[in-house]
Amino acid sequence: MPSIRPFSYTGGQQLIDKRRQRQPRTRVNWMIRVPEVRVIDNEGEQLGVMPTEKALALAEEKALDLVEVSPTARPPVCRIVDYGKFKYEASKRLRESKKKQHTVQVKEIKLRPKIGEHDFQFKKRHAVEFLESSDKVKFTVIFRGRELDHKELGANLLQRMIKELQDIGVVERPAQFEGRLMTMYMGPVAGALKKRKPQRAKAAKPKASPAATESTTTKAEAKPAATESATTRAEAKPAATESTTTRAKAKPAAKQKEDQDAKNEVK
Repeated sequence: MPSIRPFSYTGGQQLIDKRRQRQPRTRVNWMIRVPEVRVIDNEGEQLGVMPTEKALALAEEKALDLVEVSPTARPPVCRIVDYGKFKYEASKRLRESKKKQHTVQVKEIKLRPKIGEHDFQFKKRHAVEFLESSDKVKFTVIFRGRELDHKELGANLLQRMIKELQDIGVVERPAQFEGRLMTMYMGPVAGALKKRKPQRAKAAKPKASPAATESTTTKAEAKPAATESATTRAEAKPAATESTTTRAKAKPAAKQKEDQDAKNEVK
């Protein structure tokens, strides 16, 4: 009778491996299955070693949770706390620790054997910024054509860079020639901090001189006088209006007199 080959499925094994890679879960209340635990009160007072059932009863009396904080200890250490608050504080501490972390990056600076002085200083300033930011710097000297016959130019260039950056950088890997490239790695000196640009001081407003203050006061005093003159003009305006009305009334009388004179001449 032919033998039957057992069926093997690797997908399930991969799924199990992924589950094993997960971080261990914090055990709370009924998930704690050890017979005895060391208990710490919600006020930080140590209650000593006691049966797990008694610790759960104490946590239930205070309307809190029994949380396992040190599972590797013998017996495990548990705290009587609010589990929701405990998780929030743990996540907050994790975020703060991540903010303080710095991921070291490798910055590359490319050079040529016949680089000019201005370009060299420009590249050096970039290297200083990278090292002060706690990053590593990879210097790469590129050779082309007949420049390969003069490798000492690239070596001298890198030695000059080391000499000018010796205060803030240290050589982690010396210069090595690979094909057409000569590479060297430098790292920051321990304790080198990133320099912060000084904040510009806010320009203070110039104080007014005494003479300017007096002129301002004089203008303020002269303002009521101007107001009075404007009021006088407004009062004089009705009188002018009355004189205009009188002239308008006198105009028909003059016209009548002219008509009378014209009739007399005709007679």
